[in-house]
Amino acid sequence: MKTTCIRCKGRGFCGRDFCAVYAKANAAFKVQKLLTSASFSGKSPAPFVGRVGYPYLNVGILSPAEQVENAWEYDAPRHWAENSYEIPRIIDLRTSLINSRFKTHVKQQDKLLEISREIGMASKPVELEIQLTEKPAFRANFDASLAPMGPNAKLEKAEITSNPKIPREVDKAVSDKDLKANEAITQLYKMGHDENFLAKLLSVGNLGVGCQRKLVPTRWSITAVDDLLGKQAIERIRSYPEDDNLFFAGNYLGNYYLVMVFSGMWSYELFETYVAGASWNVSSEVQYSTDYEPFAGRTSYAENCAGGYYAARLTIAEKLAERKRQASVLCLRFITGEYAAPLGVWVCRESSRKAMQSRPISFDDQQTMVKYCHALILRKFGYDITNILKESKLLAEQREQTKLNKFIQQKTIKDTFIVQQLCSKKPLLNSLNP
Repeated sequence: MKTTCIRCKGRGFCGRDFCAVYAKANAAFKVQKLLTSASFSGKSPAPFVGRVGYPYLNVGILSPAEQVENAWEYDAPRHWAENSYEIPRIIDLRTSLINSRFKTHVKQQDKLLEISREIGMASKPVELEIQLTEKPAFRANFDASLAPMGPNAKLEKAEITSNPKIPREVDKAVSDKDLKANEAITQLYKMGHDENFLAKLLSVGNLGVGCQRKLVPTRWSITAVDDLLGKQAIERIRSYPEDDNLFFAGNYLGNYYLVMVFSGMWSYELFETYVAGASWNVSSEVQYSTDYEPFAGRTSYAENCAGGYYAARLTIAEKLAERKRQASVLCLRFITGEYAAPLGVWVCRESSRKAMQSRPISFDDQQTMVKYCHALILRKFGYDITNILKESKLLAEQREQTKLNKFIQQKTIKDTFIVQQLCSKKPLLNSLNP
């Protein structure tokens, strides 16, 4: 793959509509012209907390290198998805952000960290003046968990030049040092603050019981929020009646989600499948990873699918909660060559959300739905999912485990039969007479 890119140099030898090499070079050309000084004024839409060197972490203030009116757009994953932003546009936005960073302990308090916390609380980008130790050089950073970022440089001084716009309910949650982080996240989510905003609040140590507050690496806070909100939705749906057999499908940025909802008790399984030529799969064969949870939930982190597991689970559980139903859910994610550059876990969340917002297809039985999904994948991706179906723990459970309602029904029939047999014995009936 690398040899092909070196020889191609963005001329399209791979056949893709989008070239990550060209996009990176184009972004560098646009941004480099703005990196003329070690000091600048801008609006910061988000803070960033790294994970290397824990408990001493790099904390960054992300901001465009110039004054722009739409600074909020540089950190708005749900808006990107709702308006179908393409990969080049997202890369342009994100690589234009300068990561002005400083190092601090996870529990330390200082002025720069306080500025980062105010940025994390604000509903709109915060205006500030930045002084760096040196002029930043262009650098594009791509990650499977995080949205892309551009140049970084050591922060020397920062000053907020206008009052941050902090929602009243956010200020109240942050000020309450007795309010647990999970309770604060739940309350703010119900009030309309999305997962991206809540992850920022958590990462800069704005939430939790006072003495326990600390910095949380951004990649951890993203999954923590998805996991927490997903578990709360699952807790609600466990008491609901079983759903029908439904099939959902949707896609965004080359990430295709096919979701089979089986009538039954809650369980969830995800297969992340990389078709030949997709990112992270340079082989000519389809590669996949999988994680599963039963009705009782998981007891360990989903190591194979990582953050994507929790992001998709959240949107699926919320859809079931909206329908006031529970179900066993088999989710198949297909990553194609269209997804030529990793953009972060938010892609999983928003792609699966698009799938769950689609109009579902109803099936009379599970077998017909599985056959339909099998044929659809074979036609769309040229891939036979028989091996996936054989490995699926959820499908094995559906086939082999006797359902409780079936057991109750059989027991009722058996008990009725025994009563009828006993009642047909006249001596027994006579002995029961007074």
